Amino acid sequence: MSEEITPDASSLFQDSLPIHPDMLISDLTNLKIQFEQFNHRPLKTVEDSKAHRDGMLTKHEGGGHIKNLYLRDHKKNNFLAVIQEDRIVDLKELADLMQSGRLSFGSADRLLENLGVRPGAVTPLSMITGVHKGVRFAIDSDLYQMAKIYMHPLVNDRTLSMVPEELNKYLEYLGVQSIKLTLANE
Repeated sequence: MSEEITPDASSLFQDSLPIHPDMLISDLTNLKIQFEQFNHRPLKTVEDSKAHRDGMLTKHEGGGHIKNLYLRDHKKNNFLAVIQEDRIVDLKELADLMQSGRLSFGSADRLLENLGVRPGAVTPLSMITGVHKGVRFAIDSDLYQMAKIYMHPLVNDRTLSMVPEELNKYLEYLGVQSIKLTLANE
């Protein structure tokens, strides 16, 4: 009897994603968007990420390390909120800033359907799928002050870094309209 393997957010299962990470990286290259790639063990949480920063800038050096929240409001609108990793998130404050209804976290199934990634690999780059699914994108305005922003390329065993302007360039190419969040807490 064979044991069924549950797909995770690593490159092992990248062929089962709606958009292959290598296609995303090829898009970035073709658009002449500058990035650096780091390969590492799968990082599922902010804590995992904090334990692996080899070659990456720290926050004090201008490293924009993030947490990505896939949210849904009671009106069934989907949101991707990209926040500086150490911020305490108040969903009521986010709802007010994004002019949404009451927010809750979206399910893993909806995440795959609407952003094309699995839990642990949510990223601003998943808007490559999200823009076609009506996902609204919001980003912590403080991240634009960082030297580099670090994000997964649809899988959680690789990280890309790019300057905020290059991320904006890609989001604009995709047709993403960003909501810039000015959050109250640090």
